[in-house]
Amino acid sequence: MRQKINKNLYRAILILSFLAVNAFLIFGISTVLGYLNTGADRSTMLHTEIKSRRMYLPEISWDTSSYEGRPMEVQNLKEIERDYLNSWYVKNLALQTNKDYGIEDYYTDSARVNIYKILDTNKAKNINFRSTTTAHHPKLQFYSADGQLVVFKDRNVIEYSESLENDKVLDRGVDTSSYRVMMLLEDGFWRVRHMQKLEENFKAEQIENKSYWSIQEDQVFYKDKRYKIKGINYYPQKTPWNMFGDEFDIVTIEADFQLIKETGLNTIRIFIPYEDFGGADVKEAKLQKLNKVLDAAEDMDIKVFVTLFDFYGDYSVLNWTLTHEHLRKIVSRFKDHQAILGWDIKNEPDLDFESRGKDLVLNWLKSIIHQLRNIAPNHLVTIGWSNPESAVLLKDQVDLVTFHYYKDITELEVTYAGLIEEIDKPLVMGEFGISSYKGFWNPWGYDEQDQAEYHQLMQQFLKKVNISFLSWTLYDFNEIPASVVGHKPWRKARQRNFGFINSRGEEKPAFIYISH
Repeated sequence: MRQKINKNLYRAILILSFLAVNAFLIFGISTVLGYLNTGADRSTMLHTEIKSRRMYLPEISWDTSSYEGRPMEVQNLKEIERDYLNSWYVKNLALQTNKDYGIEDYYTDSARVNIYKILDTNKAKNINFRSTTTAHHPKLQFYSADGQLVVFKDRNVIEYSESLENDKVLDRGVDTSSYRVMMLLEDGFWRVRHMQKLEENFKAEQIENKSYWSIQEDQVFYKDKRYKIKGINYYPQKTPWNMFGDEFDIVTIEADFQLIKETGLNTIRIFIPYEDFGGADVKEAKLQKLNKVLDAAEDMDIKVFVTLFDFYGDYSVLNWTLTHEHLRKIVSRFKDHQAILGWDIKNEPDLDFESRGKDLVLNWLKSIIHQLRNIAPNHLVTIGWSNPESAVLLKDQVDLVTFHYYKDITELEVTYAGLIEEIDKPLVMGEFGISSYKGFWNPWGYDEQDQAEYHQLMQQFLKKVNISFLSWTLYDFNEIPASVVGHKPWRKARQRNFGFINSRGEEKPAFIYISH
């Protein structure tokens, strides 16, 4: 009997040990995954990573036309630029965290004394600053004969800053300043020895507008003729939300554009996923695919709204230079493309207000719009707000006011009347539609005939008030990524069936109301 008890005891101990080990492993894996998903704290990164990996990418353009001293080597100028921008990065990071990480790498002994004093004062008062710069224009003034010292004037530095006390934002602002900078080469680093802010008056640069597009009163004009936007949001049926992925098929896209043109529509809206395109390191292969899409649209005489920053939701001030770099690489590449009607900065950014903070999101949008207009003044600018209530936001910053409408159609006329009282710019209903899914997951939903009646009423209204539109969407889809609507099957089932053409390629009853 005792032997049997001992065997059972050993078995129990082995089972409990096995369960404990597995619980420990699961906990450890979940902790690691949680860390990876939330992102590493910047203040814990290795110094070598800051030096080897560019994490601060404001626009920068050097003037080396006249200066004193030895000739500046191209490679040395690149190293000076790298360490100078890194000095801004580590200082901004220090002011945000009140930690001195990285300061000794990019500032000399005497220069970092003042920084440490500021950090100590801010820490004592529980004050922090979130700041970044988005543009630098350094003019080289002196480069020493031994190549160990450089002096330059950094002009028209565009700075954004937020001051916080006890984690509560006190103030936000954008400033344009100039600095006289001295840097020394020490131990392989170009360190800031001296930085003096200068008192100067700035004149806004006049950008010549050679656009075919213009806004006259509340109407859009193309080549001096009124252009009524009649369009649709577009994804290929087989690759929704992954239009530029491995299954990219320009032949299918060209056929779809021909179909869209034949329906009487003249405009499409497409989407550029931020991470998929490479973030700040925009992938050349993606740009080439986008170019093929724009060329196909131009061949079919279809104009394009390009929606930037799809699936982007960070907005951290210290990351603004990365989003600006992303914008520069895409917009500068296509700023003269004739197919582009305009740039939609971001799809439904107001949905991020609660999680990221309304003021932060709005200020990021303002900074992006400012940069975009400097790069591509020949195209129109809009923001795809998720609802009519948000449409009044930043109305003075954009050319077109775009809102999405998925509410009861019986409320639309009153909603529209309220908008035209507050907004004196062209209005675009950038998304609208209803799903034709009525089944297990939504037995009280709408069927295909209900969808057709909806679009018939919607087109009657759009024609009556003469408003531009982009409906959602051309196709039903077989698969909806979880990143779009989550994992809940009833949400996925509904999202699959907004199209005018079903998953078998057949026109649904609503197709005859795709345009008016």
